[in-house]
Amino acid sequence: MTTPPGGDPAPLTVLGPGHGAGRLADVLPSALAVLGVPGSADPLGLVPALAGVRRIAVLLVDGLGWYQVPTATPYAPTLAGLAATAGRPLLAGFPSTTPTSLVSLGTGVAPGAHGVLGFTVRVPGTDRVLTHTDWAGDPSPLSWQPVPTQLARARAAGVTTTVVSRPEFGGSGLTLAANRGGDFRGAAGGDEVAATMLAALTAGDGPTLVSGYHADLDRHGHLSGVDSAPWRIAASEVDALVARLVDGLPSDAALLVTADHGQLDIPADHRFDLDTDPRLRDGVRVVAGEARVRYLHVAPGAVDDVVAAWSAVLGDAARVRTRAEMVATGWFGPVPEEHLGRIGDVVVICNDTYAVMASRTERPMASKLVAYHGADTAAELTVPLVVVRG
Repeated sequence: MTTPPGGDPAPLTVLGPGHGAGRLADVLPSALAVLGVPGSADPLGLVPALAGVRRIAVLLVDGLGWYQVPTATPYAPTLAGLAATAGRPLLAGFPSTTPTSLVSLGTGVAPGAHGVLGFTVRVPGTDRVLTHTDWAGDPSPLSWQPVPTQLARARAAGVTTTVVSRPEFGGSGLTLAANRGGDFRGAAGGDEVAATMLAALTAGDGPTLVSGYHADLDRHGHLSGVDSAPWRIAASEVDALVARLVDGLPSDAALLVTADHGQLDIPADHRFDLDTDPRLRDGVRVVAGEARVRYLHVAPGAVDDVVAAWSAVLGDAARVRTRAEMVATGWFGPVPEEHLGRIGDVVVICNDTYAVMASRTERPMASKLVAYHGADTAAELTVPLVVVRG
């Protein structure tokens, strides 16, 4: 279990949308305000601290939650030191999952507005489940995610914009949804990400914004668990990446380091399987979401029965809510009519360290992972923002 920084809620505390003062979606609007993009608000108050900055690099480290920073400290001393002196927590948003967070970061709006409302979602009017990380372009990213990105806003104002991510993500539906408007540069490992980001940051003399992404910490957390030996190695590689970026910052530049979510290890005896329990399948037509937050699309008239059955089977392991109840909580922000059908008729949010697997209908590896995320605990929702000037 991760250890919370002093004064923060315990890791398994369920947070509400009103917790804290900053959001991941606020990062790029504030960065644009620093760069002088007209009409940009500064919800994070970065303008006074970064006065005179004309170049900004934003690095998102997948899986580096605020509650994972203390665990990473022995292997990532540079990052830990910066987090202690120049860091603060933000809320990633709900569900606390990579596609939703990447698009919230890229657009500067809540999930309800941009519509990427989970790791997987049902395409309304069909029984098709869209996996956002495997999204090749159908449905069209421009119609599925209609909100202009912050990179596009910056480019229209004369800012040079670049996206640095794994080569295979170039042109993907998720990249276009989150980061259209930036020139894409492929970079695989930490050294390549650092070199590519610094090259883009220093290429010209005008205002510049570079958005970078690094995935390895999340991958090793999923496969081996938080604080496992592979995770520790990945944390040290993240530290080297951050250190290289800090060392290479021009004097008129700043680096912002953040993340998309944290992670929790899920014990074997805390796993339900909806594919092997007929009580959890009765009345359910389509299952989406992921192990910590399930979206259930049900047969006509079956909502009450499904809520009752899942509540009985899962008990204190989860909260079972209707779509209307979930939208009313405010976690998604305002949800336009065209996005409502992407949320399940019934939404299941796991408590503590519980999860609901789908061993037969999802990718086989999905039920064999060690760490998961997606729900609304402090350890999953809270991410760092580290701000460093050149």
